[in-house]
Amino acid sequence: MYRPRPVIPQSRFFSPFVVAFVVITTVLILAMTIGLLIHFLAFDKKTYFYHSSFQILNVEYTEALNSPATQEYRHLSERIESMITDAFRESNLRSEFIRTHVVKLRKEGNGVIADAVMKFRSSKRSNRKSMKNRIHSVLQILSNSGSLEITPSNEITSLTDQDTENFLTQECGARPDLITLSEERVIGGTLAETGDWPWQVSLQLNNVHHCGGILISNLWVLTAAHCFRSYSNPLQWTATFGVSTIRPILRVRVRSIVSHNNYRPTTRDNDIAVVQLERPITFNRNIHRVCLPAATQSIIPGSIAYVTGWGSLTYGGNTVTDLRQGQVRIVSTDECNEPAGYSGSVLPGMLCAGVPSGAVDACQGDSGGPLVQEDSRMLWFVVGIVSWGYQCGLPNKPGVYTRVTTYRDWIRQQTGV
Repeated sequence: MYRPRPVIPQSRFFSPFVVAFVVITTVLILAMTIGLLIHFLAFDKKTYFYHSSFQILNVEYTEALNSPATQEYRHLSERIESMITDAFRESNLRSEFIRTHVVKLRKEGNGVIADAVMKFRSSKRSNRKSMKNRIHSVLQILSNSGSLEITPSNEITSLTDQDTENFLTQECGARPDLITLSEERVIGGTLAETGDWPWQVSLQLNNVHHCGGILISNLWVLTAAHCFRSYSNPLQWTATFGVSTIRPILRVRVRSIVSHNNYRPTTRDNDIAVVQLERPITFNRNIHRVCLPAATQSIIPGSIAYVTGWGSLTYGGNTVTDLRQGQVRIVSTDECNEPAGYSGSVLPGMLCAGVPSGAVDACQGDSGGPLVQEDSRMLWFVVGIVSWGYQCGLPNKPGVYTRVTTYRDWIRQQTGV
């Protein structure tokens, strides 16, 4: 028996146009929702800096706390930073706290005051007064924790980005990552960017780059004595700052040159000099001083260091106009003095650094420039001054530097730094 097929009403099917409309609308709503989430989770955030001081009750101030180069200064600063960090990590500000840094230890009576900067990241709509109160509440628990007896100041000061920069650049050894209290410590490539090595100086003879130098105060530059063997008249010299030798961001005349009295060109011993600038310079993000090491500071073979300068890229080549950087490792004096190396020519006041292949090395035009290392608190110390080497970039012939720790007292006698 024939049964006609039932007719399905058209209303049970969606038009293709309706389906497309629904899909596109859903996608747009999802995209807007995700966009708003990203905005409020990321772009709605702003960085805030605060300064506070802390009285350390059970530590007596000593001369060892005068310089960030000493183990005592470093150890105490790290303990204070650790206590502050732990307090915030265990508080309701854990998701907003980024980092803290003790900028300075100073004397008050017989005790110690620590000045610290703290970095937070929270909503742009955050109430600054409320934020200060929350920070103050967290800091109050410091006096009841750890082996240090700490009394935080009742005063917490909001800092602008510029305030923070000014605060940190008045002390030595800060690179951009520390100035912004960033957790990143990346140095990539061979060309340096503005502000990467703010203590780097170009010492120019008759306005042409001749040697590198290292800013150690607002008035003094550390360099190599051999730079001035033939040209010792200060009137011929200027110091420039910035990554370019032909487009410097600052140029200052030289007032005086003091080379080590016992510099010996034949052995290259005591290859160190200091240059006094005609006027003090004002520190900023791109120009400020490196830290000087303590005379007792240990420089460990195999540890990483960086050499910077405008020297030639090949032996006998021309100097470059844009600052370059190279990562090397400290080489022990014994290894450096092996027969395949320098056969005993490296003296106690010298330091070797390079890579086994010789591919990274200082060269002509780098003389007088810095060999620097970073400490555990992201402060940079000058450990060597580019002095000499056999040609450039050869295996088993690392660069030889004046060992700054050997001459720490001499530097202080000449400059007061």
